[in-house]
Formats: sequence, structure tokens, C-alpha cells
Amino acid sequence: MEIQTFSQLLIFGSFIGLVGWTITNQIGRTQLEVKCHEDWLLDGTGLMIQGILIPLLQATLVYWLYQNLLPTQQGDLKLSLIPSFIISFVIVDYLYYWNHRLLHTKFFWKVHQVHHTVTQMDVLGTSRNTVWTSLLIIYLWIHTLFLYLLADPTGYIVGVSLTSALDLWRHSRLIIPENSWFYQFLSSWLILPQDHAWHHCREIHNYNYGANLKIWDKLHGTYYESQKRPSIIGIPSSLNLFQKLLFPFS
Repeated sequence: MEIQTFSQLLIFGSFIGLVGWTITNQIGRTQLEVKCHEDWLLDGTGLMIQGILIPLLQATLVYWLYQNLLPTQQGDLKLSLIPSFIISFVIVDYLYYWNHRLLHTKFFWKVHQVHHTVTQMDVLGTSRNTVWTSLLIIYLWIHTLFLYLLADPTGYIVGVSLTSALDLWRHSRLIIPENSWFYQFLSSWLILPQDHAWHHCREIHNYNYGANLKIWDKLHGTYYESQKRPSIIGIPSSLNLFQKLLFPFS
């Protein structure tokens, strides 16, 4: 129960902190003021799905699925805190890198494109997506699998929580100054908001697929770095609200 409380506090605290910073920041506040009703609905729906529906689905239907597929393996994986954290924060991160690249292929792009309609880096738009896109993201399936298999999932849950908090941060405008020691410490290995902004850039969008670590993009030639910030965020879309939410095929 304690680790679950820590997880909830880390994710919820990160979200509230970033929203609070956005409101007190002049540019961020202006972005919220000009956001249209459709974008508010898309973002609010995405946050509710990611924050409520997906955890509920993991705890019920997906967990039940593994109980039936692997009835004798529950709790069989005995790993200490550090190895289980590494699986969550590093190995699953590599799997997500390829999952993300797959969503950018011609076949799957239509079900991911709504996420790229955000026109400003905004923590509220972190989970903007078509309602059922989360079913195609490995987190739903692989996190539940390891929580089912691990005898002690503490380290794994810490990794999941940290990944979620970082996901909120890298979709925000909270940029670390490049002349700070903190930036120097993080910039060589961690995907920062300025890195992810280039992933959402309209002109340069086939780069920086990683969630936590830059090593995967650097290893596979998909890393893009620039001292400048992208001038245009997001792609134009002719989809109506119904299509964006449920049927993103024009």
C-alpha cells in the first residue's frame, strides 16, 4: 500500500505542480486562455482515460487475462528492487521506443496522429489521443504482466511512476536553462522537454522517439538536437471531434 501511495503522490503531485507552474507562467497562461473548447475536451478525455480508465483496466480485465493465461506464474519472478527498477525504467523504455516508432509508420499513424495535433507543449495535452490508442501502447500490457509476475513489484512501480512523471514534464514548457549544472547533468542521457518538443515539430517529426533515455535514439540514428526551439508545434488536421476521439480515419 505504501508504494502505491508513493506512486500516486509522485504522478499526481507532478501533474498538479506542472499545471500550477503553467498557470503562473505568462506564456503558459496565455496558451490556456487561447485553447479552444475542442482541445480542452480532447485533453480532458485523454487525461481521464490515462489516469482512471487505464489503471482500472489493468487492475481488472488485463490482470484477469494473465491469471488465466499464466495461472501458476503469479509472483514467481523474484527480483530485488534495483533489477526490477531497471526492467521498468530501461528495458521497457527500449520496448516503448520501438512501439512509438511503430505508431509513426504509415499503417499505424492514423491512430496516433491526434496526439500530434497539440500546437503548444502543454502538460494538459500529454495524454491527448484517440480513445482506444492506449490499447496499442505496450505500457498497458507489459506493466500489468510484470506486476503479475513479480513477487515484490516495489522497484518496478517506482520505475513506472518516475516514467509517468517524466512524461508529464517532457510535454510541458518547463525548460531547464542550458547554462545550468542540472541541464549539464541530465542532457546527455535523459529525454528533456526541449528534446520532445522537436518530436512534435511539424517540419522535423521523425526523431526523438524515446520516453526516458536518449540512448535508444542515438543508437538507432533518430536523435535530433538543437539549441533552438521548434518554431511550429503540431500538425494540421481535418478530422472532426468524433473522428479524433473514436474514428481517426478521414
